[in-house]
Parts: sequence; structure tokens; C-alpha cells
Amino acid sequence: MASIRKEMRLEAAPQTVWGAIRDVGSVHRRLAPSFVIDCRLEDDGTARVVTFANGLTARELIVDIDDAARRLVWAVVGGRPTHHNASLQVFAEESGGSRIVWIADLLPNDLAGPIGEMMEQGMRAMQPTLAGVKGTGAAA
Repeated sequence: MASIRKEMRLEAAPQTVWGAIRDVGSVHRRLAPSFVIDCRLEDDGTARVVTFANGLTARELIVDIDDAARRLVWAVVGGRPTHHNASLQVFAEESGGSRIVWIADLLPNDLAGPIGEMMEQGMRAMQPTLAGVKGTGAAA
């Protein structure tokens, strides 16, 4: 099983970053608008359909929203992956800023390259969006 891990540091406060991440139906507005162009909730908010800027669409089951750990977990269902589970977690930095950790576990292994590149694009899209949130400062 391929496991991909991406990290990013921001000057934004952890609670501000977490607020954008935990808003699972607004990823296209609050988190990564140039990476995700549409997102709609289904099944009473337990699933979402995400449309990416490259035209791909994914149905994602929301597995867990853990406010205490500032951790979102989702699973992609359908499509090319036979397994795709991911998490996005926010950690507080001593400086008052945040560290975001995005982990994806997937099969088949040959999807690691394309999925890893999409995760890089997603992180690049998150950085200016979260840096532009009032009172958060610039991305690190």
C-alpha cells in the first residue's frame, strides 16, 4: 500500500486553519479554491462530491471530524483507487502558527505518483488561502 505524507507550516492560528478544514462542504471556497472548483455535501453531510480543477471528480465519505485532535479523515469511494483513505490534521506550533499534515494511504501503488502530485497542488492552493484569512499573517 502506498502511503504519502505532505506537511506545510503556516503563520495562521491553528483554530483558524482547523475552521477552514472542518468545513467539509466548503473546501472549494475556504480551503483550496484554485485546486477544488466545486464541492457538494450528500447523505446528510456524511459524504461529499469534490470536483478538482483538473476535471476529476471524487466521492468522499467523511469518516471522522475530530475537533479535539483537529483531524479530518475521509475515504474516496469508486474510481480508480481500490483503497484511498486520507487525513488532514492541524498541529499548533510554538510560534502560534500551524503545521498541517496530510496523509493518504492508497491502492494500487502506481497511483502514488499522480495522487502525490495532486496533494502537492492542494497544499500550494491552501497556503495563500489560509494566509489571506483575516488576522492570520502570511504563510511560512
